[in-house]
Amino acid sequence: MSDDVSVDWIAARVVSIAMLLCMCAFSAPSVANERAFLARDSVRTYINDISKEHQLDPIMLANYFAEIESQQSIIDAISRPAEKVLTWAQYRPIFIKQKRIDDGLAFMREHAGTLAQAEKQFGVPASLIAAIIGVETFYGKITGKHGVLESVSTLAFDYPPRAKFFKSELTEFLILSQAENWDALSVKGSYAGAMGWPQFISSSYRYYAIDFDGDGKRDLFNSVPDVIGSVANYLKQHGWKAGQPVVEPLTVAKKDRAAVKALQRKSLKPAIAPKTLTNLGFKVAGKKPVSVMNLQGKGGEETWVGYTNFYVITRYNHSSMYALAAFQLSEMLNEQSAQ
Repeated sequence: MSDDVSVDWIAARVVSIAMLLCMCAFSAPSVANERAFLARDSVRTYINDISKEHQLDPIMLANYFAEIESQQSIIDAISRPAEKVLTWAQYRPIFIKQKRIDDGLAFMREHAGTLAQAEKQFGVPASLIAAIIGVETFYGKITGKHGVLESVSTLAFDYPPRAKFFKSELTEFLILSQAENWDALSVKGSYAGAMGWPQFISSSYRYYAIDFDGDGKRDLFNSVPDVIGSVANYLKQHGWKAGQPVVEPLTVAKKDRAAVKALQRKSLKPAIAPKTLTNLGFKVAGKKPVSVMNLQGKGGEETWVGYTNFYVITRYNHSSMYALAAFQLSEMLNEQSAQ
């Protein structure tokens, strides 16, 4: 290509980009345009910024955003997650049921070798790896039907409470799509943009997904070994310690209820000194800080003590009920697989 042709080609490309990004700017306002992403100044500015910062093709990005619209159903879904509207008594039966246990046992038998390899390499129990996959997608059966690009774009531009987080995830998804050679419009996942059997969000996929089957690529949609290895790697990277306690119930006398309830914090990060509970007459394993949780169970209020490994599980989903459900399912899988 000669210098003249090169200059002409670049000039033509610049004009095309400008036309594509600006073509909606002068259209008359309408309901459709309010939902269409490419009609918005904020989206066109975003495309311009990230294409420069991350070397992404602006025409490709504009073409993507021209194909999607904001979805009210996504905003409705994230506004009422189960972890925030259900009690523990209502939440637990969703995940702790015999069908999920039976399918988990079948999953563990089928992939016993890979699970054992992951447990040996990362120190995460095979039963917990299986349980998380079971809680997330019922062992790959329910992986999400929403277009990830459309979902995350909706939350990035139309859900102010978490717009900053989802705009970051949107950028992560676009970078990931280019790196993995995906068609960003065809990737399906949850309403919050979680993908594949383990439901990794884009940033988790980029930084924690691994090639565990040795085929040279990371595939959390079709490769069970990659799924198993990536879940184990995620927990290990977030601080999982093999052989350490996770969580245990705490029986609280009526006279101590107020004192114990006062120990519960909004943050799930362990911060209560074991001696604090020892002074109330409770024996705590180890000498590291713990967390205290009070949940409304089927038989009334339940109190639980969470250790560092419990906090690690909550890094997967920032909910004490999620972590407790995953752990209890793992315990049942472990017990029944040994029978």
